[in-house]
Amino acid sequence: METSPVVERSRPALALPSRKQSEARAAFHDCASVGLGMIPLGLAFGALAVQSGLDWWWAGLSAALIYGGSFEFLLIGMVVAGAPLLSIAMAAFLVQARHVFYALSFPLDRVRGRLGKTYSTFALTDEAYALTATEQSRSWSSPRILWLQLFMHLYWAGSATAGALLGSLIPEGVTGLDFALTALFTVLALDAIPDLRGDVPTPVLALLSAVAARLIFPDQMLLAAFALFTVGLLARHLTTGRKHRHA
Repeated sequence: METSPVVERSRPALALPSRKQSEARAAFHDCASVGLGMIPLGLAFGALAVQSGLDWWWAGLSAALIYGGSFEFLLIGMVVAGAPLLSIAMAAFLVQARHVFYALSFPLDRVRGRLGKTYSTFALTDEAYALTATEQSRSWSSPRILWLQLFMHLYWAGSATAGALLGSLIPEGVTGLDFALTALFTVLALDAIPDLRGDVPTPVLALLSAVAARLIFPDQMLLAAFALFTVGLLARHLTTGRKHRHA
């Protein structure tokens, strides 16, 4: 039986929505556990913003437009204290400078379109980087990466807004919600262990970099740790390359 040209031409159009839905569904599944871990942190951020004297909408707007995670917690205190813009800008640079190192291996080259690349760069968070740095993520398409980042953005902005709206109901003596950030990164680190494939030197180098930065540069530990880790990786790469050439 012959298929008419009209039917043939309509098939791609019918298949496209299904493809988009499957990519979105896969991305939602990829970030579900991480997103659920972001909810307590977002609730704590929203509640903290309201209890610090800011309007409830401030938390949601900050989460949507700044999307800076730990920097947003710091920003609350700076805004309440009336810190100058230069101080806020310097703090943002020091806290978020780690994203420069993320960009070295984040799969931005697989994201299509100028608008897509712009949003993907804006939404590059610790969690997004950790999820896209695994072995299985190397086959992810551009829509899947963008959907994953969008879902995590919605997790953060939505929970921050909910936390701000419910902030007045949370007793002031409640503590420990901020530990969700530490717990979340612990889970991400444990999930990354199977992908190391016996590469023990890499996590050891990361640990030594963190300890050295804590001892030598306690005020800029995060930036110093990333710098030391990057230098260590480069030195290791050069040393390994020389050994292979002489072998």
